[in-house]
Amino acid sequence: MKTIYILWLREQKKYFRARSRIIGALGQPLLFLLAFGFGFGAIFQQAGQGNYIDFLGPGIIMMTVCFTGVFSGISLIWDRQFGFLKETMVAPVPRWQIMLGKTLGGATVAVFQGVVVFGLTMLIGFRPQSLILLPVALLFIVLIAILFTSMGICFASTITDMQGFQLIMNFLVQPIFFLSGALFPLHGLPAVMEVITRINPLTYGVDGLRGALIAVSKFSIATDTLVVFVLAAFLLGLGSYLFERIQA
Repeated sequence: MKTIYILWLREQKKYFRARSRIIGALGQPLLFLLAFGFGFGAIFQQAGQGNYIDFLGPGIIMMTVCFTGVFSGISLIWDRQFGFLKETMVAPVPRWQIMLGKTLGGATVAVFQGVVVFGLTMLIGFRPQSLILLPVALLFIVLIAILFTSMGICFASTITDMQGFQLIMNFLVQPIFFLSGALFPLHGLPAVMEVITRINPLTYGVDGLRGALIAVSKFSIATDTLVVFVLAAFLLGLGSYLFERIQA
């Protein structure tokens, strides 16, 4: 447990020392909130869908958590290139503890940024409908953070350079976000899009968070929770398996 705590603490120190990283990480969600929220707000309201800021807010929060989690996992590549991973791997502790410490550390950073973006949405005009369900909303943020940090570690365990990371971002992570229902409702989609959104793990995180915050969802909160929990546990296990076989 001491190893897990040390690696968790290292991720927090590494994050909070880089002030430019903290500020830069808020740029993209703020741009989406302002450009999409106010740019398409009138059209969304004319279509009878209500306040677009309220609809968009949970999606942008999950976008932040998703991207931050993947980036935190992928930082394993930097650790490998600069030799820190080799120093960690020679420690007389099981590798799964090292992986778990890095995952929890990265997930904590992702949760923190998600909470900060939640505060930004409140400043812009987003209002949750029920304060009672805020713990449920936080649960979805935590589960999605663990899920995508584990996913990042899975990728980092199988690729050795940052060129592979760019490929993953462009052809997997960004499509996961855009096809999760974060920016548009999931009702009335073509059959192919319906299938894609249903197999997208972020769909259930966005839907669950939206259901907890504004009581608008395609699936039930119980279904969203179950799917996200199972996928997070699966990727955590897969990440541990791949990390056991990594070559530092």
